Amino acid sequence: MKIAITAGKGGTGKTTVATNLALALSKTRKVQLLDCDVEEPDSHIFLDLNLQSQEPVYLSRPKVDQEACDSCGICSEKCQFNAIAVVAEETMVYPELCHGCGLCTLVCPQDAITESSHKIGKIEWGNEDNIKFFQGELTVGDPIAPPIIEALKEKIDPSEISILDSPPGTACPAVETLQGADFALLVTEPTPFGLHDLEMAVEVSRKMGIPHGVVINRYGIGNTDIKGYCEENAIPLLMTIPDNREIAELYADGVPFVLKKPEWIDRFTALVEEISSLVQENK
Repeated sequence: MKIAITAGKGGTGKTTVATNLALALSKTRKVQLLDCDVEEPDSHIFLDLNLQSQEPVYLSRPKVDQEACDSCGICSEKCQFNAIAVVAEETMVYPELCHGCGLCTLVCPQDAITESSHKIGKIEWGNEDNIKFFQGELTVGDPIAPPIIEALKEKIDPSEISILDSPPGTACPAVETLQGADFALLVTEPTPFGLHDLEMAVEVSRKMGIPHGVVINRYGIGNTDIKGYCEENAIPLLMTIPDNREIAELYADGVPFVLKKPEWIDRFTALVEEISSLVQENK
């Protein structure tokens, strides 16, 4: 089972939930934790492990032979990302827009376009007891994150539970993380911003056909009725994590709170059991 921990905004507590959930499950079974926030991976900060291995991630980029090119403009017309333009009889490539799909090489009638590999980031991994941890890291200055997330997900062992710590927002990186997930665990906070962005995350999950439920972090602050929203929209409210000073201090020290508050191990274990039941109901 693949559980994607996501939310419409940053700072709601996705990494808090992902790391504590992984540690709780690791007490009784093997679990995989993937940090898919490749622009700013931070799950490893909360795990006492060494990243033992890494491999690069490459993206294909088009290269135009200007002598063979007749400036017909077909490549520019077909590119869905506006990464190629014909200007003054010269075909120009904008690599920061290119998604490496390879369509331009297929449609060029003069075979004037070839592909070259460009390193856009890396994947790192390591083990901690029953946790297999993987993270992706985008090279500074490269704007395309989804190919790294896609490569990261290829490391998943389908025989084990996988927890995917999603990037914030509902744009392409978050959508790529959700793709293929069995369940979306939506982490929010009881504030107007939290509710607004939760609504966007719910919309994305529904459009992708992924069953989902909500965790409210820092429960007790604000005055927004997240519970009411969930009831009105038939969204399961699976857990609340209180606005607790001890939990906040542990987080500030980089310590997952299940290590100091063992009663939460059973709560996170029960959370996964409930998620499993919801997944079965939606099959």
